[in-house]
Parts: sequence; structure tokens; C-alpha cells
Amino acid sequence: MDIEKLKPHFPWITLLVLVLIVGVVNPVFFDPAGLVSLVADVVPLFIMALGMTFAIYIGGIDLSMQQMANMVTVIATVYLANFGIGVALIAILAGFIVGGISGYVTTRLYVPSFVSTLAMGFVALSIAKWLSGQRALHMDATLRNDSFGWMFGNTAGIPHELVIAGLLLFIAWFLQTRTTFGRSLKAVGAGELAAVASGLNVDRVKILAFAISGVFAAIAGLMFSVKLSGGDANLANGFLLLAIVAVLVGGTPLTGGVGGVINTLIGTLIVMVIRAAMVYLEIDATQQQMIFGIVLIAAIALTIDRSKLRGIVK
Repeated sequence: MDIEKLKPHFPWITLLVLVLIVGVVNPVFFDPAGLVSLVADVVPLFIMALGMTFAIYIGGIDLSMQQMANMVTVIATVYLANFGIGVALIAILAGFIVGGISGYVTTRLYVPSFVSTLAMGFVALSIAKWLSGQRALHMDATLRNDSFGWMFGNTAGIPHELVIAGLLLFIAWFLQTRTTFGRSLKAVGAGELAAVASGLNVDRVKILAFAISGVFAAIAGLMFSVKLSGGDANLANGFLLLAIVAVLVGGTPLTGGVGGVINTLIGTLIVMVIRAAMVYLEIDATQQQMIFGIVLIAAIALTIDRSKLRGIVK
């Protein structure tokens, strides 16, 4: 059997195998209410991973997302009283600007994306610490419920977080598969030099990809803030690695041009099942990070397009 032909199906197969294993270890896992709760719990991570997909799809990476989400939790908490639901627009605009700057630095100043986004992450972290006074902030419960209470309600047993996630997935899928911009993303990820030769404005495509990544990170940060009723420069810590893992195990390689947001949905579900398994097996939190590090290495090894790296990696 040709392993290359089977490779696109690895994420689905992995998810199915993991679900069966966890279900055998703990049959409670298959409880419908419990499953819905598990899926709803990873919505902020999924939203962050959706944004990360756009950066990785073009062959880059966005290491600012975690700090972007942290910054937005503080912005939302500090300005909720002044702007109400309008603070969501401020958060989204902040994400777009910071992401766009990362893209600009990457394309116009020729700084590798892992450096430019890491640097912008430090900027976002500094802003979060300055606004918060380096302390945890708490939202006024009444103001939060009046403006964003709808985010975490329930309709016919379906959590509103899942509706929001579904809407954002549709928007991301539409951008990727049904627009000229989406085709340009794929072209840049598949081969940047060929995209330039074909007349594409590669710089604009990459800047927009990072700006979209920033927007999704901001939305994830807003959900963190509302769900936990506060803001902190460290509130979303630990989610960057998980977001990268979700994208890569879903089948979108670091070399870009393959995979996409539907793959990220599968990858996020894989991460969810692995997290649930580790909870059932009572694995220590520090060991969980080690396991996800190993999963990350395995995902890169299995998905990366080595033909693009010949002559580069020795």
C-alpha cells in the first residue's frame, strides 16, 4: 500500500482510533451530554487554531496568538464598562492590526515569520501587562451578562459556543475554498516563487493571512475573557502549543499549501480526545505538555513536505 496515498486520510483514521481507545478505557466518554460539553470546552482553542491555519497554510507560523489572546482578555475587561458589546469590535481591530504588522514585518522587512510574530507577541504581552497593571482583572458580572451572556447560553441543548464555532468555521472555509484570496493562499503555500512568477501580489496575501490569524486569536481571547469573567496577561497561556498541534495533526503541514480549516477541525478533535484520555488516566499536567510536544514532533514528521526542504535542511 502506498503510504503517500494514505497520508491525507491519517487525521480521520487517527481520530477514529483514539475515540475507540478512549471509549474502551472509559465508556463514560461516549455519553452524549459529556461529549457536547467536551467539544464546547475546546471552542476557544479551535478558534485560535483556525487562525493559525491561515499562517501555516502559506508556509509561515504565528507565534503571537497566545499573547494576542491574553492582550484581548485585558482589553475586553478594561473597556467593557465604556463600550459594552462594542468592545468586541475593538478586540477584533486590535487583532487585525497586530497580525497585519506581523505580516508587514515578514514580507517587507524580510524577517522570518517565527521571529516577527514572536516579537509582536512580546509587544502584545507588554500592552496586556501595562493595561492590567500586572494583576488579574475581573469583569462586572452584570455588564458581562448584558453584553455577552448570549455567548454561553443554550438553545435546544446546543451550546451557543458551538454555533459560534460553526459560523467561524464556515467563514474560514468559504475564504479558503470559495474566494480568489483562498486560491492565492494555496498558491503561495504551494510555492511562493511560482506564485510571484504568476503575477500574484504575494506580499498582500501574506499580510492578510497574518491579519486574519490575529483576528481569530482576538476572538478566542474575547471568549476566554467572557467565559472566565476577567482578563490577565497569562490567561491563555498553554494554548499556543495546542493550537499548533491541532493544525499539524489535522494535516496542514508547516511547509504549507496542503490541508486547511476542515483539517484543523479534525486536528482539534484529536487534541480534545488526547486531553480527555490524559485526564481519565490521571496524567500530571506537566507530563501532558511533554506528551503534546512528542505529538507535535510526530505530526511534523508525518505531514511535512520534504521535497520543499531538499538542499535546505541538512
